[in-house]
Amino acid sequence: MSDEEARQSGGSSQAGAVTVSDVQELMRRKEEIEAQIKANYDVLESQKGIGMNEPLVDCEGYPRSDVDLYQVRTARHNIICLQNDHKAVMKQVEEALHQLHARDKEKQARDMAEAHKEAMSRKLGQSESQGPPQAFAKVNSISPGSPASIAGLQVDDEIVEFGSVNTQNFQSLHNIGSVVQHSEGKTSHTRATQVSF
Repeated sequence: MSDEEARQSGGSSQAGAVTVSDVQELMRRKEEIEAQIKANYDVLESQKGIGMNEPLVDCEGYPRSDVDLYQVRTARHNIICLQNDHKAVMKQVEEALHQLHARDKEKQARDMAEAHKEAMSRKLGQSESQGPPQAFAKVNSISPGSPASIAGLQVDDEIVEFGSVNTQNFQSLHNIGSVVQHSEGKTSHTRATQVSF
């Protein structure tokens, strides 16, 4: 790989953010190198199946006459150079993919943080606009031993919710009586929220 090619393929990642098209270009270069390596191995195969390590001299030490030595040596040299180029391109691909994934991970984390912050500000805005829950009733008296007494209600406690009754649907004490009547004889978890002052 020439210095100019190295600058072109590696320069894009150094100059700025790596893009998907940069990775695709590196992958195209990798496939091109692999095709050249295969072509050179085909040349070796066409020379009596000689590979990268078979001797080019006969048993007496003379150059082999059954193969084209120039073609074999050139193919071997090209394969070694191309394998080095392949390693370099694969390293660039790996670095580019790491940068792409790291950038995506950072973007995802930023998006999640922004969404969380927006949700919190929206929630905070709603709770500020709503303020504390409004009471719809105030306890005037408690009978000793009554369910209200057992529940811990005290005089002057304000009721903001009693079962399904709250500020939005409370019309009269008959609403509370209705909830109690429907709950008689049942083991229920009617929630009475109290606000003490």
